[in-house]
Amino acid sequence: MKRQRKLNFRSVGVKLFVILFCTIVLLSSVLGLTSYYAAKRIITNEVAAASSQSIVQAADKLDFLFAEYEALSRQFAVDSALKSDMETIHNPGAGTVAKVAAEDRIRRKLDSVRGSDDRLLGVRLVARSMVDAESYKSTGISGVRSDEGVLARMKEIDNGKGNPVWFPVRANGFFDAYSESSMTMGRLLRNIQNPAAEYYMLIEVKGKALTDVLSNLHIGLAGEIRILDRAGNIVYGADNGLLGQPSYIQAADTGVEGQKQSFTAADEQGSSQLVVYQPLVTADWTLLGYAPVSDFTKSADRLLYITLLVVLAAAVIALVIGYVLVRLIGRPLGKLARLMEEGEQGNLQVRTNFKGQDEIGRLGHSFNRMMEQISRLAGQSSSSAAAVLATSEQLVLASGATRTHAREVAAATGEIAGGAASLAAEAESSNRKVELMGDKTDEVAGTNAVMADSAGKVMTVSGQGAELMKKLVDQSESALKMMNLIQENSAMLRDSTVLIRSILSPMIAMNKQTNILALNASIEAVRAGAAGRGFNVIADEIRGLANQSSQSIASVSRITEEISSHIENTVKVVSEAAPLFSGQITSVRESSLIFESVRAEMEVFSGYLSQSSAAVKELTGYRQQLGQSMASVISVVQQTSASTEEVASMSSQQFIVSEELVALSGKLEVLAEKLKQSMVSFQG
Repeated sequence: MKRQRKLNFRSVGVKLFVILFCTIVLLSSVLGLTSYYAAKRIITNEVAAASSQSIVQAADKLDFLFAEYEALSRQFAVDSALKSDMETIHNPGAGTVAKVAAEDRIRRKLDSVRGSDDRLLGVRLVARSMVDAESYKSTGISGVRSDEGVLARMKEIDNGKGNPVWFPVRANGFFDAYSESSMTMGRLLRNIQNPAAEYYMLIEVKGKALTDVLSNLHIGLAGEIRILDRAGNIVYGADNGLLGQPSYIQAADTGVEGQKQSFTAADEQGSSQLVVYQPLVTADWTLLGYAPVSDFTKSADRLLYITLLVVLAAAVIALVIGYVLVRLIGRPLGKLARLMEEGEQGNLQVRTNFKGQDEIGRLGHSFNRMMEQISRLAGQSSSSAAAVLATSEQLVLASGATRTHAREVAAATGEIAGGAASLAAEAESSNRKVELMGDKTDEVAGTNAVMADSAGKVMTVSGQGAELMKKLVDQSESALKMMNLIQENSAMLRDSTVLIRSILSPMIAMNKQTNILALNASIEAVRAGAAGRGFNVIADEIRGLANQSSQSIASVSRITEEISSHIENTVKVVSEAAPLFSGQITSVRESSLIFESVRAEMEVFSGYLSQSSAAVKELTGYRQQLGQSMASVISVVQQTSASTEEVASMSSQQFIVSEELVALSGKLEVLAEKLKQSMVSFQG
């Protein structure tokens, strides 16, 4: 009947399988997930850095555009001819012709400004009275309105006290009278000598102009660009319906110097968004752009699927390797342990079938030889014990008969002469039996010597097994030392990555400074006009080289971080594997203790053999005494005819000797029974 196999979680094979499986799967999972999250973080940081640079450049363009219109308004504010014409219009003593000519010059000036810049929707000079007839505008725009909202905006211009005031993009313009959106800059043209000649100058810029400036700014695939005021309301956006409404995503506090101007935040639907922003210099607004983080990390999601496949493959490989280890190590050791347990219970017929020449195979061969020697020893001992028991039974019967005869001789000394012949015959028979008992006793002594020699061989084999297990312990401790060396080398690599990062830090700062200098040079070249085109090309090349250097340094930094992360994971896995090797050493040491216990049991068995040999020697002494007694009996029988008194005296001695012989026979029977019982547990 085939024996059912049960999974023993305390066996060495199962422990090795669990350790190997968990190590491979855990290492693959940690490495894959670490790479996945590191890739997402690196991609997000790189996109944030690139988007931050783009948003800074776009903000610079907006500042340049706003500064241009502020400069235009300053030209109007300091234009002496325009101021003279305004005073002429409001001079009651001036003639009609002079006033009409002044108004015509003002309108032509406004038209020339409007005609020279197609980004302008219109230019106005609005009278303080808000009367359309007293105001002036470029051609093609509607008249002045004075509703409550317009008056509130005019009050903001008054509060500006001659400084430019920027108004957010409105879907229908400053006066809500256009079919397209526009952004307005207002400024009070002050006249201290003649306050009646003060006008509000309104420069209305098309909303499309902002779209054209920001057309090259793209963040992600579904990103959006907005301009927010200080309160977080939308000044400009792709959807005109959101103008003036609070933005769900707000820029961070720009008052913190050196703060990184990019972060992640959730939108109205809870989706994670990458947000970059840059405050404007000319207006108290912030240029803000955001896009879903998923737009940038889609490629990294493939890494997650690859990681899952790698972990699955690693698990399959770990199962295969673990199964092989269980078959090569765990199963043979478990089988050997079961066979030794059966041998401990007395079954000496168990044998191993190991065919390998490694330590386990040699251990199995030694076990087979040990069990064969023990079986032969047990068989010989059983045979000897049976022979001793049979001889002792015969000796008991003979001793009983001798005692009966001696009592009869003591009771009827008158019949000694008649029974002398019979007594002589019985004495001779007893003498032969004593000699037979001596021969059997010698056989038992020889058998005990053979058993003692076999026990010594068993102890020698057990010692060899213990030495092999000690060698296995030494090899496991050497493996543990190699794991410690791996930890030390990983620490040295970690220090090297820290040194690389310290070298890259000044190079990154230098590239950023070069990029800023190139950007400033580009702005100056734009301001210089045609004379600065060549310088602008050089600045663009320098900025391109700086960007390439920055990308290369970032790649080196990213690789260094990945190496550092892998080293940390390696140190962690090695640290976790070291205790497992220690547990393996403990299991091997337990196996060594089992061999030591086998040797101790054989030493006890050898002690029992020594006791048996001593008993046999004592029995030999008794046999010699019995022989001497039987010789005395024969002598007494021969002298019976000479003297009756001597016969009576010798009969008394014979009775005493018979009693001693009965006692010695009983002792021999008890010793033989004990020897037989001790050999019953061994199945030879």
